[in-house]
Amino acid sequence: MGSHIKSQSSVDSNFTRHLPKVELHAHLTGSISPQTLHDIWLERKGQDPSMELDDPLKVMSTEKEHFNVFTFFPLFDTYIYNLITSVSSIRQSTLAVLQSFYADGVRYLELRTTPRAVPGTSISKQIYISTVLDCMDEFFQSSGNDMSIYLILSIDRKNAAEEAAQTVDLAIEFRNQGRPVVGVDLCGNPARGDVSTFRVAFAKAKDAGLKITLHFAEIPASSTEDELRALLSYQPDRLGHVIHVPPKFKEEIVEKKLGLELCLSCNVLAKLTEGGFAEHHFGEWQKTGCPIALGTDDVGVFGSSLSNEYLLAGQHFSLTKADLLGLSRSAIECMFGGNEEKDKMYKLLNDFQELKSASP
Repeated sequence: MGSHIKSQSSVDSNFTRHLPKVELHAHLTGSISPQTLHDIWLERKGQDPSMELDDPLKVMSTEKEHFNVFTFFPLFDTYIYNLITSVSSIRQSTLAVLQSFYADGVRYLELRTTPRAVPGTSISKQIYISTVLDCMDEFFQSSGNDMSIYLILSIDRKNAAEEAAQTVDLAIEFRNQGRPVVGVDLCGNPARGDVSTFRVAFAKAKDAGLKITLHFAEIPASSTEDELRALLSYQPDRLGHVIHVPPKFKEEIVEKKLGLELCLSCNVLAKLTEGGFAEHHFGEWQKTGCPIALGTDDVGVFGSSLSNEYLLAGQHFSLTKADLLGLSRSAIECMFGGNEEKDKMYKLLNDFQELKSASP
């Protein structure tokens, strides 16, 4: 009988892949697979043999040492952004990202992206966002409405106050057009920028009814009392990473029961944490009662799907299938898409649980 109970409760990749999942911390550009980038590179190389960008399969090889805070961001600034420079490549990469999440069992997705114009082309920030949203609408319909998809617009820490305000204005503009923009994010290199610069922008977002999620305490340099106090004053709904959080701020986060976006593989591979997966701060936050949403962050770079993140959590923190069902339900509490979307996800999980319980 003991072995039967173990077989029913132990976690495997088949279970985590089929588990209906909520993904709330995925950067669009960072989620593009090396293979998709390679396909785009081949097409660009065919059109322009003199193009000097190297093959993405070489640049983003897991053997390369780009998994740290100093080498991660230049990968985007000097490479990926210089490869995705046309409407067709934006469409191709976005649709591929959506398909990848869908195939992995994600049934509710909030993608985030920093609005960007492409220099030397007619692609403005509005065209970029509209193209991404069109892809989301197209995929939602083609998938039989099986995966709900929403967009979060990101403010990069290196932005000036005016650019941050423009991002909020764009979020409001597209939401007012009925497009699925649900919030704004603060992201970017945590070693750069002064977050107090964005006070007016986030106040405007809050006043407009947009949800707010913030990258929070990623590295010691971005975990000073002044920075963390400023960020919490923006009244965020969720916080991402929450790695180097001093006790008094942790108490405040727990008291407010803020949603937490935790990314195991990203933190370990980028060396933002010490001690490997078993020492990841997921174990500590899990005890606090704050709702937790596991996320992939940049699956195209770190190579770990959301199914694998759930598997890693199960393996390194001795979680059962029932625990992972609870973790998936916890992520539902953090969703920005509204009560109807939450009810839809709860039903999917309940149906999945009943199906698994009925299985021999």
